[in-house]
Amino acid sequence: MSEKTVGVIGGMGPEATVDLMRRVIAATPAKDDADHIHMLVDNNPKVPSRIKALIEGTGESPGPFMADMARGLERAGVDFLVIPCNTAHMYYPDVVAAVDIPVVNILDVTVQQVKRCQPGIRKVGMLASTAVENIRLYHDKFDDEGIETLFPSPDHQANVMSLIKRVKAKTHDAEILARYNEAAEDMKAMGAECIILACTELSVISDKLTIDLPIYDASQLLAEEIVFRVKGGL
Repeated sequence: MSEKTVGVIGGMGPEATVDLMRRVIAATPAKDDADHIHMLVDNNPKVPSRIKALIEGTGESPGPFMADMARGLERAGVDFLVIPCNTAHMYYPDVVAAVDIPVVNILDVTVQQVKRCQPGIRKVGMLASTAVENIRLYHDKFDDEGIETLFPSPDHQANVMSLIKRVKAKTHDAEILARYNEAAEDMKAMGAECIILACTELSVISDKLTIDLPIYDASQLLAEEIVFRVKGGL
């Protein structure tokens, strides 16, 4: 039987897309090239800025662009789609409406993994774009499970946003990475029982997070979900 092909609606940002591909390769049980997963990737950094659209209110909607990318990947023959950007899931309905194939939701994958690994958890701490906080992407998902969603206090969250922008620009340094860990510690002090990396830019530097709480990296969980769907849990 032929394996499924995954289509990746990427470019948000480009390095995060490549990071997901690396994670899929690393998670795939393979002895030879042919054992790896067929990925068709539209790594399009020209998708309108999610920050400008959702935080600054000055940019056009990424939704139509993402829908066009989804249709192109469907025409190319992929069996299901993924979006390696948490914030872009604001436009998940646009993508779903544009195609007739499944679209994996990174938010659902992450929430379900937290529930499986920490039954009874009451509070989660989010390291993510301020847009994710403002539009309550994860809040609503976790609210349905009776779990409180925490974000860093405003000063710490501003540092997280600065870090996200600097990862995109490849200008992050030891000082801003220290602020990254301070933001995580801030949520631990609020009672967070785990930390969720809900920005694929932060996933790129996930190894720099040193807090002693369970860490759920949404990008890694998405990679594992891709492997499961293609390889059947092998």
